[in-house]
Amino acid sequence: MSEFLLTQPPNGEKRILLHSCCAPCSGSIMETLRVSGINYTIFFYNPNIHPLKEYEIRKEENKCFAKKYNIPFVDADYDMDEWYERTKGMEFDGERGERCTVCFDMRLERTALYAHENGFKVFTSSMGISRWKDMKQVNESGLRAAGLYPNLTYWIDNWRKKSGSQRMIEIAKNERFYQQEYCGCVHSLREVNQRRKAQGREMVKIGVKFYGDI
Repeated sequence: MSEFLLTQPPNGEKRILLHSCCAPCSGSIMETLRVSGINYTIFFYNPNIHPLKEYEIRKEENKCFAKKYNIPFVDADYDMDEWYERTKGMEFDGERGERCTVCFDMRLERTALYAHENGFKVFTSSMGISRWKDMKQVNESGLRAAGLYPNLTYWIDNWRKKSGSQRMIEIAKNERFYQQEYCGCVHSLREVNQRRKAQGREMVKIGVKFYGDI
């Protein structure tokens, strides 16, 4: 394993809670934590993902990848109704807009709560590694969530650096992960399909495309 993958959490912590949005995004981070000797647990809380079929594919794939390396996996609630309530009125915000901030806040607030209730002093998220995301926006949500509880730290690390993004793609291809074609929420799906229609391309097909497919 390349030396560049090694990392060190804040305050020398060896027990980390990793909020994971999906296996493709978290794959290289999971590898980095593992080879760095860090004891971590995956927290899967992503009520934004639509439709349910897409949610189940992403969750089960992440769960299976964690099981492969004996990593504890916490399967949190799929409270889609709460997500819709919190993002009401933001349906037509563009990617990286206020709707995304509210979405990140909701997911990382729940992660922070679980960390606080289960003795984790540090948590982080895989969301910032995605090319679809504004890393600063994700990190600001993480810091706000950590601030809700005493002695809880949100770990800011640029997981894209030092070939992290490239390694993410390599792992996804090697594992033949499901290749997601939109962020996850119903609004991002609508926006992607609108662009595809304007370009004369096929609409997104749920559950049919995998890394490595020709």
